[in-house]
Amino acid sequence: MNSSDETHYEPPKLEWSRIRMKSRSARAHKLELAALGETPEPGCTFRDWFVSLPDVLGAAELRQTVDAVVAARRADRPVVFAFGGHVVKTGCSAIVIDLIERGIITALATNGSGAIHDLELAETGATSEEVAETIRDGSFGMVHETCARMHEAARRGAEGVGLGRALGELLEDGPVPHKRLSLFAAAARAGIPATVHVALGTDTVHMHPDADGAAIGAATMADFRTICAVVADLGAGRESGAGGVWMNVGSAVVMPEVFLKAVSVARNLGHDLDALHTANFDMLRHYRPQQNVILRPVRPGHGHSILGQHEILLPLFRQAVIEALG
Repeated sequence: MNSSDETHYEPPKLEWSRIRMKSRSARAHKLELAALGETPEPGCTFRDWFVSLPDVLGAAELRQTVDAVVAARRADRPVVFAFGGHVVKTGCSAIVIDLIERGIITALATNGSGAIHDLELAETGATSEEVAETIRDGSFGMVHETCARMHEAARRGAEGVGLGRALGELLEDGPVPHKRLSLFAAAARAGIPATVHVALGTDTVHMHPDADGAAIGAATMADFRTICAVVADLGAGRESGAGGVWMNVGSAVVMPEVFLKAVSVARNLGHDLDALHTANFDMLRHYRPQQNVILRPVRPGHGHSILGQHEILLPLFRQAVIEALG
């Protein structure tokens, strides 16, 4: 285009005198005095400190999750703790086990990683490796003890009890030095459902030459049907109206997908889940937990997102729940 063809543009003049204003008293506000944080004195109780948090954003979501869990247990409704391997890897096993032993968590569900790290911590007192180093020489994940025990659990689980129950019983009944740190052993002692949802090819034990895909598939399929039954029972109690709670902690893909399918199965079979509450605990907002846990499956206001590190959030959550339950 030649310079002579350039078009001159001048925006219209606005009539500023026509701007419409309103009184501040007529405006809806997102922050009011009742939501402000307080400053408790040194040496205060945990309850006083927790109440002093500002009632906004993450603190409000955490409070609402605590309230939902407390209401669920008082109404004898299930509380499901679905987790990824990082819950174990960040040192939170004892916190979850305590909630199982107190009867607050009534079912466990995890992916293959969660089961593997739980097993290794119970048997060895240590878990996890530096992947960036061991992947260079092909030694990543190549430990025979973990593979042998997980394959034994898969074979037993394929007989009908499922992978999670088989693993828990193996750890609880065997000469395992740190079984008190195993979530699956704790579930076996408590007699609550514990399920493992395996995506074949995602776990280190699948690299072992003796890995039995048929046994793993049958065992984890049994667990899927178990967790569907658990989810179907998350509806409201007959008298209180409170529903159960599904907590997704540190699983960005597998457990949100499993939960969504279990919700569909439950509703397809006629179970009313409108009173269900869900919560997602993680360091980042991921697509699947956001959509498949806290938005799609539940009524508005029944899904809660709590951002932060497990090693900080889970101790806070535990203390707040046990204080509220007395």
